[in-house]
Amino acid sequence: MSAFAPVTDADLARARRDPGFRQKLLTEHLDSLVTALNALRGGPKTADPRHAEHMREGVDLAMKLSNLLHELAKTPPGPRTRARL
Repeated sequence: MSAFAPVTDADLARARRDPGFRQKLLTEHLDSLVTALNALRGGPKTADPRHAEHMREGVDLAMKLSNLLHELAKTPPGPRTRARL
């Protein structure tokens, strides 16, 4: 079983209010996703087409998280902005 902890409604509410927490949450989940993708990549190869599909989905999600983090880094401190979580 994975050590992944799902994001709760309370986490999402806090992330909407607290840009620092939002960045930490996104960073931690991106790190977990990249670790999981590396494990899949290094694991036994399979002819199952779902394996490649899961890898693509994981990479797509990693790119979305990375883009969100990049946008957060460009946002100057000040009035709250609504990031889509």
